[in-house]
Amino acid sequence: MALAVVYVVEDVLVRYRMRRAETEVMGAETFYYATLRKDGRVEIFWDQPQAEICVRSLLPHAGYRPCWYARRSPVRTIG
Repeated sequence: MALAVVYVVEDVLVRYRMRRAETEVMGAETFYYATLRKDGRVEIFWDQPQAEICVRSLLPHAGYRPCWYARRSPVRTIG
């Protein structure tokens, strides 16, 4: 129950700050793509960093991941 209350309050605050176009609510984290090779190794493509828009909150909101979580996983495996 407490988690639901935290999520609803945080969601209202995030949406309010997004409408006011406050830059502090959004951040951008850099991540790299990687693929799993046939021999079990991971190949990371360092030459093409991508930017991900994230929201500065504890939980995901409006389809964006929290910035603290985006920072923890800078490599995304595709395929």
